[in-house]
Amino acid sequence: MALTLATMTVLEPRDNGVVESPDLPRVDETVLSRPYRALSVGIVSVVLLIAFEATAVGTAMPVAARELDGVSLYAFAFSGYFTTSLFGMVLSGQWSDRGRPVGPLTAGIGAFAAGLVLSGTAGVMWLFILGRAVQGLGGGLVIVALYVVVGRAYPERLRPAIMAAFAASWVVPSIVGPLASGAVTEHLGWRWVFVGIPVLVVFPLALALPQIRRLASGAVQRGAGSGSVDRRRIRLALGISLGAGLLQYAAQDLRPLSLLPAAVGVALLVPAVLGLLPRGTYRAARGLPSVVLLRGVAAGSFIAAESFVPLMLVTQRGLSPTTAGFSLAAGGGTWALGSWVQSRRRVEPYRERLMTAGMVLVAAAIAAAPSVLIPAVPAWVLAVAWAFGCFGMGLVISSTSVLLLHLSAPEEAGTNSAALQMSDGLSNVILLAIGGAAFAALGGGTVSHTATEASGSHPAAFAAVFLPMAGVALLGAWVTTRVRER
Repeated sequence: MALTLATMTVLEPRDNGVVESPDLPRVDETVLSRPYRALSVGIVSVVLLIAFEATAVGTAMPVAARELDGVSLYAFAFSGYFTTSLFGMVLSGQWSDRGRPVGPLTAGIGAFAAGLVLSGTAGVMWLFILGRAVQGLGGGLVIVALYVVVGRAYPERLRPAIMAAFAASWVVPSIVGPLASGAVTEHLGWRWVFVGIPVLVVFPLALALPQIRRLASGAVQRGAGSGSVDRRRIRLALGISLGAGLLQYAAQDLRPLSLLPAAVGVALLVPAVLGLLPRGTYRAARGLPSVVLLRGVAAGSFIAAESFVPLMLVTQRGLSPTTAGFSLAAGGGTWALGSWVQSRRRVEPYRERLMTAGMVLVAAAIAAAPSVLIPAVPAWVLAVAWAFGCFGMGLVISSTSVLLLHLSAPEEAGTNSAALQMSDGLSNVILLAIGGAAFAALGGGTVSHTATEASGSHPAAFAAVFLPMAGVALLGAWVTTRVRER
């Protein structure tokens, strides 16, 4: 494990990989101590705004698609963001490893804001989708660059705390975002939801950039800053983005003709995934490959299942969309709580056990979700189960970020962070495609992101989604036993 700080000197490693010296920050310092305060506030504010955008834009999206006469292209507004973000992640990893993270971070925030403005001012749906694609590119650049900043600017003992702060940044937006977006959409129009957010980015960017230049811009080992971009990885990134887009397109249409784009998508995805993820990821090799695999297994199974929760509550239990959405609101708080628990120094020796327990909680929550299909089971049972599942996700997701930086040399932090995020995103689209296909095949109807357009869905269709995802999450519990190198 290598640790890079602009103000530290590295001594000879012992068994734990690093020895603190007098030049290292004091043990009593926190992420809000004077040397880190401005940086912490700045980058957490960036995450806060991204979280608010993610929750707010989803609320305004149906209105935007209807006004732009683009309901038939509605899903592409989401897939366009995802496919370009995959490319942005790889590009950001290359850029950060061979230079300074301030470059991709600044460019990413600029693209993110430009995409919001483009979508918010669009007069036709294709231009709206183009804006979402530009926004996705920016989002991919930003998330990986932030990981590199954490790896270079903070000592290892402070990284769990800043990751917990990232998780906590999603709590308020997950509750307030949909309500605020709904109010703005109703009274001012959906366009203000998009064009209003870029203005808010100026303050955290101005606060964080000087500190990033000071703390996270030191040269990495082996002269990586002077290296050239790996063109092969860029080509693979284009392949993975195009393949994911084709797979998403095919999953929306179960006609035999859709098998062609699905086959092309798989043909592009497989070599790209093998080339971009750490060797041994698919077989859960010990150490970094298992950390990357665990991130995908955890995120994919949980998000794929969660996407069907509001739909099930609306169509099977008769809840309003607002009430169904609020049934998941407590999860934001318990997710942050789980992330806070893993950040405590006293639990560090038990991190693997916490991750195993977290994945068991996730599997149990997903398996318990279809119980509300039984009329005698109160709907609030799902809300309670999901709160426990989110607590488990808080333990696991933040821990994978901490372990990834621990296992990455400074010159590899960007590439490995990009692999972690790609595993997260790819598993989402693949497991969502599988779940959606099973749902539709068993009479689930047409799945809509608004969770209001499917009606009369067969209960077995929901069980066909939740139970396999619970099995995937349970597989993740085994992967947690392999995240540490022998």
